[in-house]
Amino acid sequence: MSDKRGKRMKEGKTKQENAYMLDLTKTDEEGDFLCPRCGTKISPDNTTEEIYSVIEPKVNSYGLEEVLIRCNICGSEIHLTGFSITQLLFEKEEKKCKSKKETISYVNHL
Repeated sequence: MSDKRGKRMKEGKTKQENAYMLDLTKTDEEGDFLCPRCGTKISPDNTTEEIYSVIEPKVNSYGLEEVLIRCNICGSEIHLTGFSITQLLFEKEEKKCKSKKETISYVNHL
């Protein structure tokens, strides 16, 4: 009987998932990064879901806080953080652009 019990325990064992935390402020300017487990390049420009899938976005009162994605190559779960900082930088840049007034000059030649 102990053999059957041991066999049942082995059958009921679940595959251990690998989870990683990645701060987007430490990625390149394009937002590309490598999967921490298998090294596959993950790019926000790739929308085919061959390489990765978005599992869950998490938001707070300031906007996007974290996105949980899964690498479809190795199955790792990657928690992407750093959105609040990028949001603040985006807003700062947007304000800077709005503060620059566009001036139009006309020059008449005689």
